[in-house]
Amino acid sequence: MKKPLKFLKEVSTEMKRVSWPNRKELTRYTIVVVFTVIFIAIYFAIADYGISSLIRLITE
Repeated sequence: MKKPLKFLKEVSTEMKRVSWPNRKELTRYTIVVVFTVIFIAIYFAIADYGISSLIRLITE
C-alpha cells in the first residue's frame, strides 16, 4: 500500500518541476499542430486520389 502512495507523491513533486508553456506559446504550438494536421490530410487526400485514379485507369 505504501508504494502507490509514494509513487503519487513523487509524481506530484515532479509535476511541480515541469516548465509549463504560457498562453502565447500554447497558442503558437496549437496553431502549428492544426496546420500540420491539415497539410498532412491534404497530402494524403491528393495521394489517395492519384492512386485511385491510376487503379481506375488500369482496371478499365
